[in-house]
Amino acid sequence: MSNNGIAVNVEALSKVYRLGVKEQTSEHMSELLLDFLRSPVQNFRKYRSLYKFDDVELDESSVTEAQAENILWALRGVSFSVREGEVVGIIGGNGAGKSTLLKILSRITPPTRGKVDIHGRVSSLLEVGTGFHPELTGRENVFLNGTILGMRKKEVVQKFDEIVSFSGVEKFLDTPVKRYSSGMRVRLAFAVAAHLEPEILIVDEVLAVGDAAFQQKCMNKMQAVGKEGRTVLFVSHNMPAVTSLCDRVIWLDQGQKVTEGPAQEIVGKYLLEGVETTAHRVWKSAASAPGGKFAQLREVRVVSEAGSVKGHYDIQEPIGIAMEYDVLQGGEVMLPHFRIRNDNGVLVFVTLDHDPEWYQRPRPAGRYVSTVRIPGNLLNEGPHFVECSLITRHPDIPQFHETDVVTFAVMGSMEPGTARGDWPGRLKGVVSPALQWETRYSEA
Repeated sequence: MSNNGIAVNVEALSKVYRLGVKEQTSEHMSELLLDFLRSPVQNFRKYRSLYKFDDVELDESSVTEAQAENILWALRGVSFSVREGEVVGIIGGNGAGKSTLLKILSRITPPTRGKVDIHGRVSSLLEVGTGFHPELTGRENVFLNGTILGMRKKEVVQKFDEIVSFSGVEKFLDTPVKRYSSGMRVRLAFAVAAHLEPEILIVDEVLAVGDAAFQQKCMNKMQAVGKEGRTVLFVSHNMPAVTSLCDRVIWLDQGQKVTEGPAQEIVGKYLLEGVETTAHRVWKSAASAPGGKFAQLREVRVVSEAGSVKGHYDIQEPIGIAMEYDVLQGGEVMLPHFRIRNDNGVLVFVTLDHDPEWYQRPRPAGRYVSTVRIPGNLLNEGPHFVECSLITRHPDIPQFHETDVVTFAVMGSMEPGTARGDWPGRLKGVVSPALQWETRYSEA
């Protein structure tokens, strides 16, 4: 590979599709005859318009209203580069242009405008069973798919046992693929794509088809591919998978690049996009407050050590989360609890109210405030979302359950006494505890 260590370089990439035009029906015989005579020319122009976009300008101000109605920009002016051995995630909502981008990089469809330079052999897994023939057996499809990916028969033979073992379909290897489940097809397809040593591996959101064990197996394989110095482009809606696998993330929205950068940072921004967050929620009216027969939630707040509502905390600061609620009917044992999730959607922990004063004791009617204290140097940097619940016990009956009721952000510090210290950048993981270390020295 060459080009100063750049494996993939994309410059001002755009992909345009022309939407269908509504057919007009003629009402008179003379108009029908005239349309019949014109149809060969009209059909040729319509066919050409699907593949030629000379009339389309990249500048939105130059696009007429009629053109805007008939044109779909799947990608618009996207530029980025990926270095050799880099594992890059591509994220965005449905219709953001992720799959279109990967199809262009895989040379399945050409770009309308822009340039793509790829240095190295590419292996793509964009859809379940890509390149598989349903009438052929799994064994035959391994060789067929390997050939499609540009491998010689000798290379496929060398890796064949490894591919079959990884896929876990040995028992059905001589069965036609049309009888495979979607999960079996994706297992075999991924096994072929990953084991034939491509220099660039492109993977779309196909791993969701496999079971949890196989998804983890695929993640481990892609991590190994990256460590071997090969390049991986990975599209997924599974944000924990993206952050654990990828070094860098490119965020697309409506065909345009929003931003790119470190995986943790960009995924955090993506998950917070459009989310209204607050450190304090109040239900002033009992009619609108969530609750059940025995308890009703009135307020949730994130508080500092001094008791004031605050949404941002230094990583060394303790954090308090309080729920205020009314017990409507006395005599029930109650269990308030919180769930805390991080900006990747990962459950960090669940905490239950085991205050000895009320643990397993029936509560009389009245107003209660239950507060949990999270010590400093525990949570990692970034935003955190709070889920607030309360159940009555024996039997367990939910009284209220509010997701993302409040949020707070933990800000990193490079001071001594933190887990990061003077390390530049955020540490990975859901927690960042400042643990005690001891180093002993003796002369050689």
